[in-house]
Amino acid sequence: MAHINVNWLAPVKVRRTLIGGSRQMIVYDDMEITEKVKVYDRGVTINAGHTEHAYQERVGYRMGDMWAPNLDITEALRVEGQEFIEAIEKGRRPVTDGEAGLQVVRILEAATESMKARGKLVELGDRRTHA
Repeated sequence: MAHINVNWLAPVKVRRTLIGGSRQMIVYDDMEITEKVKVYDRGVTINAGHTEHAYQERVGYRMGDMWAPNLDITEALRVEGQEFIEAIEKGRRPVTDGEAGLQVVRILEAATESMKARGKLVELGDRRTHA
């Protein structure tokens, strides 16, 4: 399940991704200068008890530590540009070539189609168009 909020007119720039798992949560914030990735040891445990005080006894919240792994802070666009130049110099196919770009466009088109259909599943499949 995902929720994406895109707003070109927002007065503040927010580039944050939250990924929640059963045991931990990761927050990626591209606007952070030093700690772009934070890992939180938080979660919910469901106890198998079958009592009449169901919710209070069955659900436990775990609030643990947070740690931020040390990451290379090289700008992504710079890395992509360097990889592209290296591919040209070595005569090999770049990692992010036209096919990769086309796949991104297909995903965005499918997401748009899904939103227009109020969340209907849209299969990616082979969406090639012949000109």
